Amino acid sequence: MTASTVAQYLAALPADRRAALSAVRKAINENLPDGYEEGMRFGMIGWYVPLSVYPAGYGENPKVPLSFVALASQQSGMVVHFLCFYGHPTLSTWFTSEYKKSGKKLDMGKGCVRFKSLEDLALDVVGRTVARVSAEEHMANYQAARALMGKGRNAGEGAAGLFKEQREEGRQEVRGEEGETKEVTLATAFSER
Repeated sequence: MTASTVAQYLAALPADRRAALSAVRKAINENLPDGYEEGMRFGMIGWYVPLSVYPAGYGENPKVPLSFVALASQQSGMVVHFLCFYGHPTLSTWFTSEYKKSGKKLDMGKGCVRFKSLEDLALDVVGRTVARVSAEEHMANYQAARALMGKGRNAGEGAAGLFKEQREEGRQEVRGEEGETKEVTLATAFSER
């Protein structure tokens, strides 16, 4: 049975995992900026921008709120998914640097931080990371990243439709509302908001 509430999700976990995820959840909730909500998302505890604030939704699906952070217990351990790292490379770089300063070993994918026990996780860095991104900034970063990835291209083409040099340099030509084209990079997309 899939949990439909955070309480159900936590109750179904072994005691050690329940304690660890409860502590991470507390740190996230204590540092969470206004504008986000907590609930079950994709079988995990998730924090997201509600549709009442961002009605376009994730992937322009008005039924799926824009995810921010997720927390889960998996077969091999536990994980914090920082979906806010996508489209915000400076945040990911800052996080990695701060995590190293904590003295704890970082086991990280592109946006997920894996840990076996609470003692393995730099909980203060998780909290400070969450606190750094307002809902407004997260929405703007998401929109800029979608524009950079080629939102509006033929379905399935996405960033793969860019020329190799553009992909490597993180730049793309986009067509504005008036039909003019201009080159956009991740840096210029963020500086123009």
